[in-house]
Amino acid sequence: MAEEAPDVSERALLEAAQEGDRRAFGKLVRMHQRRVHACALKMLGDRGEAEDAVQETFVRAWRALGRFDGRSKLSTWLYRICVNVSLNVIRRRKRVSAADVDDPRIPEPEADPTQGVTDPERHAETVQLYGRLGEALDALSPSLRTAVVLVLLEGMPHKEAATVLGIPEGTVAWRIHEARRRMRIMLHDVIDPAEGGREAS
Repeated sequence: MAEEAPDVSERALLEAAQEGDRRAFGKLVRMHQRRVHACALKMLGDRGEAEDAVQETFVRAWRALGRFDGRSKLSTWLYRICVNVSLNVIRRRKRVSAADVDDPRIPEPEADPTQGVTDPERHAETVQLYGRLGEALDALSPSLRTAVVLVLLEGMPHKEAATVLGIPEGTVAWRIHEARRRMRIMLHDVIDPAEGGREAS
């Protein structure tokens, strides 16, 4: 869910941080770090790269804090910095590695509530499914992937995503539509086993 307007405490911390108060900025970092990290992790699919991206995001934010004019929410501004940092990481990559069991976007195995133990077959299927989803996400262009992460994975409204990306709302909607279309093609055998004339079992 999108954040409401910043409360008094955030506004006071922001004003203090803009005057050079590092402790106030540290509190702002703690308030927003979890969601910024989630965004970087979904963009990059690598814990180490995501942690580096988060660190760079807040370093850049501190350096530019005096130029933040409050016309957008602080969280929106931080998302924009995080997206730009993550896109730079993607551009610097010499190769794109396929998603595997070490992909942090793959959930940990869940225990079967009726048995009290992990179902290895179910976990293997989950790993395979999320691995395919990770591969499909990574195969999208950076602009489409960013739209998917912000809108579909982070739950950001199109209007806020448009502000983060500096593009019209209609472009965000088109990118989501196009990303869905491409991912359906890449995952047709997973998301619709009956497609192509085969009956679903």
